[in-house]
Amino acid sequence: MSKKAIFDRKNVLVTGGAGFIGSHLCDELIKTSKVICLDDFSTGNEKNIDHLLADPNFEFIKHDITQPIDLSSLVELQKFKIEFQGIQEIYNLACPTSPKNFQQNKIATILALSAGVKNVLDLVVKYEAKFIHFSSSVIYGSRQDVNQRVNESHIGCVNIISERSCYDEGKRFAEAVVATYQQVYKVDAKIIRLFRVYGPRMKLDDAQLVPDFINSALDNKDLVIFGDENFSSSFCYVSDVVDAVLKIIDTQLDCPINIGSDVDINLTDFAQKIITKLESKSKVAYSPSHLFITSLCLPDITKAREEIGWMPIITLDKGLDKTINDLRVSKGLKSIRHVNF
Repeated sequence: MSKKAIFDRKNVLVTGGAGFIGSHLCDELIKTSKVICLDDFSTGNEKNIDHLLADPNFEFIKHDITQPIDLSSLVELQKFKIEFQGIQEIYNLACPTSPKNFQQNKIATILALSAGVKNVLDLVVKYEAKFIHFSSSVIYGSRQDVNQRVNESHIGCVNIISERSCYDEGKRFAEAVVATYQQVYKVDAKIIRLFRVYGPRMKLDDAQLVPDFINSALDNKDLVIFGDENFSSSFCYVSDVVDAVLKIIDTQLDCPINIGSDVDINLTDFAQKIITKLESKSKVAYSPSHLFITSLCLPDITKAREEIGWMPIITLDKGLDKTINDLRVSKGLKSIRHVNF
């Protein structure tokens, strides 16, 4: 297939585009591109993209990516002239990401990370599109050493038959599918391995660490750490992740790259910071380990700094203020005051 002529803007496809990270990516891409957002709302949320629906350069398609799709046959996409222009960039974030509903989403998860990735890559081949697949730090396994920072050459160790294997091993297999398409079809594909990301549009009451802490503090309930006083993690604000993605898409990088914060934060201190910001009466409590609140490895982000000139720039205080304000709105509460953005 020969390269298509681009009319006024690039055509880009974001699968999983109504999710937490995907919707923020759509916000940036719409500034310069025509954006097709594809999601089945299994864990994404329509309110994340409501503000984009009236934009003539944006179109939402409700679709399960584990089922093949012919974009050029969809009437609602005729305005994008796909049969003439094709698709220039594809970003794959499609995978159920709800710890609370993890058990009921197990089959959907393993299919999204196998058949779903295959279907997206078939579109990449068809349109000769640039492609970024969103992987995860879970492919490295749990943190073995308190000071361990893993680089992209680390093989990792994942239990392939654990309660989490559909996600953890699924993420590993998805990378293998991408790598195979690179080798066989010579596609322009990149893999980013995300570490713990937070920010506005995270769901309340979904068993995710940051919104759970904020929600509990707003209700003056205990902030529960699933571990002990030594449990720590890193936190990367969502706009920093989107910045990395936009830097990566036009590079020649053809191997995975870590994207996340390499600053280790003690969770007890993190929880107390949220309590202080909200002037909450909450206390910090500890509980046995949780299936999805695990001690993840810290990233070595040397490659990101050297290859794409990227590093996180949003401070934890500023990121938390923005996240708290968003979640307060979700609960129908007033925003915190004196926040300097």
